[in-house]
Amino acid sequence: MTIRIGNAPCSWGVEFAGDPRNPPWRQVLSDCRDAGYRGIELGPIGFMPEDPDVLGEALEEFGQELIGGVVFRPFHDPAKWDEVMDASQRTCRALVAHGARHLVLIDSISPRRAPTAGRAEAAEQMGGAEWAAFRDRIATVARMGAEEYGLTVGIHAHAAGFIDFEPELERLLDEVDESILKICFDTGHHSYAGFDPVAFMRRHIGRISYMHFKDIDPVVKADVIAKGTGFYDACGQGIFCNLGKGDVDFPAVRQILLDAGFEGWCTVEQDCDPTLDVRPVDDARKNREYLSSIGF
Repeated sequence: MTIRIGNAPCSWGVEFAGDPRNPPWRQVLSDCRDAGYRGIELGPIGFMPEDPDVLGEALEEFGQELIGGVVFRPFHDPAKWDEVMDASQRTCRALVAHGARHLVLIDSISPRRAPTAGRAEAAEQMGGAEWAAFRDRIATVARMGAEEYGLTVGIHAHAAGFIDFEPELERLLDEVDESILKICFDTGHHSYAGFDPVAFMRRHIGRISYMHFKDIDPVVKADVIAKGTGFYDACGQGIFCNLGKGDVDFPAVRQILLDAGFEGWCTVEQDCDPTLDVRPVDDARKNREYLSSIGF
């Protein structure tokens, strides 16, 4: 088994490229190296330089390989299609320029879904026509990434979007061809949604092309679900704890990957609130140490 462990700018609180609270992009690269990682995701397009020469020199300086990039955009909103396509095309170009492999698609948070994150039984569902158009928008970007840019495209379920709960994820997988859409599996979001990440991995490991390692504090999870707390407020309350401190069974995750002969990158993502008085590099280091302790 050849598994490499990377990290992502969201572990430094970087969710949106233009957020003035973001740390400098070079600091994120430096911290990632210092915490023991040799690979990093792109973050939201525009956070790191889109000039390949500038970013390429920095990746080399800090000993980082670019792993992939996330398109975290409102696929659920047809009025935002131009925004979705612009971010998708720019992300694809940036990944190809640096030899990265993974394009990750995430339907971003919807006001219609935010109050019911973690409560599948209460969540609003799309009607048939709305779902079909939503699915087709995802498939269009997936096909572009796979066929035009040669990337491995994975769908990523996310709290408070319209691909949040396991039945929605599995429905999408049934309706979009595996040749263009695989799974970027996030252990923490699957738990947040109220489902068992280990059981899902056992059923779908053959379609999982990429992993996001995230743990979740069960006490905070129960509280924020009961209160309908917003996703970013939940992050500020520490719902995504250090790996090994929450309810995700990472030794079992490792064994499934080992048994399947999984090869490639698994990326730590510990979404956090950038306004808090914390040092993300410290958590990044602890997460790397934990993963090493269980054989990663």
